[in-house]
Parts: sequence; structure tokens; C-alpha cells
Amino acid sequence: MWFKNLLFYRLPSGWKATSAQLEASLEKYPLQSCGSQDMESRGWVSPLGNDLLLHVVGQQWLIAFGVESRLLPSSVVRQEAETRAEALAERQGYKLGRRQMKELHEQITQELLPRAFTYRRRTWVWIDPVDGWLGIDTSSMARAEEALECLRRTLDDFPLKLVRTARSPESAMADWLAGEAPAGFTVDQDCELRSVSEEKATVRYAHHPLDGGEIKNHLATGKLPTRLALTFNDRVSFVLTEKLELKRLDFLGTVREELGNEEDAEALFDAEFALMTGELVRLLPALIETLGGEQG
Repeated sequence: MWFKNLLFYRLPSGWKATSAQLEASLEKYPLQSCGSQDMESRGWVSPLGNDLLLHVVGQQWLIAFGVESRLLPSSVVRQEAETRAEALAERQGYKLGRRQMKELHEQITQELLPRAFTYRRRTWVWIDPVDGWLGIDTSSMARAEEALECLRRTLDDFPLKLVRTARSPESAMADWLAGEAPAGFTVDQDCELRSVSEEKATVRYAHHPLDGGEIKNHLATGKLPTRLALTFNDRVSFVLTEKLELKRLDFLGTVREELGNEEDAEALFDAEFALMTGELVRLLPALIETLGGEQG
């Protein structure tokens, strides 16, 4: 299992929960199937599909936030409401008012919900209690907040904080494009630059050399990088954003070659998780150091 994106946070200072304590807390909020009148249900699911809601590999923890949703498109409700509204209008001799239409929509929704299909999605959450990291495998801040909201409810009090650095990623990325990448990192061939003016003019490069005069001209005219593809130690590639998000994570061949020939699915899962987290606990401090260190 490999994360494709990473939004990362600092665990609360002094947080000392044990794996047994976390498992017990997670068991209070398992994902339940949607009730007949529920549009959505949220809770924790087993990472491995067994009875355990916390998966531990070495000193690294993995949990999975699940959402079950009913598929009832608003267009289906609207179409049925229009059909019924026409029939009612014929019988009563006048069109339905706004209040009647609203009540009709609600009635149809209640009728159709129990018959609507459901689907589930899962969001991985990695917890490193030793080095104090929490990472979520998503590129969406809204999806991350869903999982964090459930985690705060599960643990009663869990004041996570986003990592803040002395230098902004935009400023640092601009320097790297104008000069050289910091030690251990290489600049790849994808970036996005955006003007700081009101027009927000944006230029994107994909699979394009970024060491030419064209990029420097954009920097000179006031554009700042909002995304930049980087590789760390020839082992992990990613796109760094101006919000300190890691997108398009890819653990390269040199990492995957260390897996060996695991044939058992659970053993392979554990080996991949161990390798991935081993790389992340080296990457994150190195990245933060290049941005001047943590603040606050």
C-alpha cells in the first residue's frame, strides 16, 4: 500500500496514547451501514478487513476512515417531482407554490432513499507516535477535514496543527528554480507559476526542462511557483504546493526493489507500509529544514 498524496500535521505535544488505547477509542465509532433515511454514514473501518481498526507495523500506525453514501442524484428527485407536480396541478387547477414543491421534493427523497444504492470510500490515516507525525492520503483538504473531525470526536480532544515553516514554500521554490535545489533534492520537469497581480495569470509546465531562461523570466516578472515537482534522494518523487502539500507521491524503483518477493498479501501490505513510512520520516524533516525549520 502506497500513499498517492500527503497532507501532514503535527501530533499534539505530549500526546502519549498507546496503540491499545487508540484501538479502544476507535471501536466506539465504527462505520455503520446507512439507515433507510440516511444519506451518509461515517466511521472507522479495518485497514486489513479484519476485526482490528488499528494496524501496527513496527512503531507506525495505520487507521482508515470510511464513508458510506447513498446514490440519489438530485436530478432524479427533481424529475420525479416535476412529473408529480404536473399531475397535481391538473387536479387542483393551479401550479404548486414554492412551499408545496419543497414538501414534494422532501417526500420523494424519503420514498427513494431506502431503494438507493450505496457505495463506500476509504481514506488512509498514518500516525507516527514516535516522531509526532500524522499524515492523510488525500489531495483534498475537505476530505482530510472529514477524517480529522471524526478523529477529534473519537479522541475527545485532539488539537492537531498544520506544519508552519520559517520560509513560505513559494519563496523557497522560486529560489530553487532560479538557482539550485537544496541538498538531497532535485528539481524535476513539472511546475506551475502564478502571477501575484489581480489577474492571477498562470503558466504550467509538464515534462519540460525548468532550468532555462524562460522560467527565470517568469520569476522576474512577478510570477511565483505554486507547484513544483521534486525528487528526494532519488527515492521519492512528489509535487510540492504553496500550501505545503505533497501531491503525486511516487516511491521509486530503488524503494520498491527492497520489497523482495513477498507473496502473502498481508505480508506485502506490511512491507510496503514499512518502506513507505520509513521514507516519509526521512523526507518530511529534510523538506522542513530546507524551508527554514518549523515555526510555532
